[in-house]
Amino acid sequence: MDTPTDFTALKQRQQTAWASGDYAVIGTTLQIVGESLAEACDLRWDEAVLDVAAGNGNASLAAARRGCDVTSTDYVGELLERGAARARAEHLAMATQVADVEALPFKDASFDVVLSTFGVMFAPDQQRSAAEMARVCRPGGRIGMANWTPEGFIGQLFKTLGRHLPPPAGVKPPSLWGVKSHLETLFGDQASAIAATPRMFNFRYRSAAHFVEVFRTWYGPVHKAFAALPPETAVLLERDLIELLNRLNQGGELSLVVPSEYLEVVITRR
Repeated sequence: MDTPTDFTALKQRQQTAWASGDYAVIGTTLQIVGESLAEACDLRWDEAVLDVAAGNGNASLAAARRGCDVTSTDYVGELLERGAARARAEHLAMATQVADVEALPFKDASFDVVLSTFGVMFAPDQQRSAAEMARVCRPGGRIGMANWTPEGFIGQLFKTLGRHLPPPAGVKPPSLWGVKSHLETLFGDQASAIAATPRMFNFRYRSAAHFVEVFRTWYGPVHKAFAALPPETAVLLERDLIELLNRLNQGGELSLVVPSEYLEVVITRR
């Protein structure tokens, strides 16, 4: 018989991974995604907005800029402080609270809008995460997400990591959140409508080697993958990542511009 997946232990390992390095170094480059999602969700002044797995607060800040009453949450407190510092620098009102998307400490229907940019998709228990987002969103409210797709660059990056360091058994790939049919399964009859629009984000670095250096140093999952591998295997992983980056590069010989597809999602809560 298959052994049930220990989500608690897995989540603890994930939390350690995201706390390693400094995701904010990567996250701040993705701010445009939060702004686009805020517009797609048609955020209104004074609406109550929850950002789950918020990281350094890209969607939180986008909502605060639009006059919303924002609560930014993540299970890594250091990342929330980065978002709070950004809000203070812009004189934006934004609350932060350490919270796990799989067990949100809020009452039913507490928020007009629930957001997540490249965050909730990494929670190990996908069904529970979707149920919690829907629970705290009021009827008629919106759930907005930006999720990497399986076919896009980040989806391929994680597949490359998986060839060298297999993912935990029994856990669905995060990139499934970038598939509309999977979202329909996750949210089921809790959604009256699901709008899913493919978008592109361009990663911009000096070169493939520069990208690998930055992600290896600061991006938790890549940082932990390299740390877990013996040196000879780490060299092979670096080679495969550079090959992937060079193959997808549209920046020419003197720069790196790699488009990465993501799904911009707006779910209307039934």
